[in-house]
Amino acid sequence: MDVNGVGWITAIIIGGLAGWLAEMFMKSNMGILMNIVLGIVGAIVLNAILQALNIGAFGAGWIAYLITGFVGACLLIWVGRMVRR
Repeated sequence: MDVNGVGWITAIIIGGLAGWLAEMFMKSNMGILMNIVLGIVGAIVLNAILQALNIGAFGAGWIAYLITGFVGACLLIWVGRMVRR
């Protein structure tokens, strides 16, 4: 089963990278496991939002997955901060 044109192991690696980049960009402090979760879940959430808005994904492949995961992870960190306030 593929996730946005990449395999599961690749999705974990790219999700971790996307989560780490989002962590650095948003100046958050999380561990490697949370970075992986943020990157993968962020990509899934952003893809769902884009489909609901009838926009479509950023493309297929690992670069599109990295961009989607990064933006989605930043969105999740932002929402998490809003909920904690």
